[in-house]
Amino acid sequence: MESIRKVPGGIELRTHVQPQASKSEFAGIHGDRLKIRIQAKPVDGEANAAIIKFLAKTVGVAKSQVELLRGTTSRDKDFRISLPEQAVDEAIQRLQTAAKK
Repeated sequence: MESIRKVPGGIELRTHVQPQASKSEFAGIHGDRLKIRIQAKPVDGEANAAIIKFLAKTVGVAKSQVELLRGTTSRDKDFRISLPEQAVDEAIQRLQTAAKK
């Protein structure tokens, strides 16, 4: 999946975010990005914080391990999840499984 890739020290995600959704969930693929619907409003960083929390919960890491790299005010956002090398494949599998639901 092009939207999820291994990088040294973790993984990077290319996402397309739909704020103010009825519930927070993965919603398939949007172009070459993983689409995520988030309940939070795109006001004062609420949606960004909610996405970080959502991704951390999905992968099973602390919120501090999820970093917004690009797209603070855009719907297209790139994230980095810091992980030890041995946890990367499992995290990718969790994300791919969640995205297919």
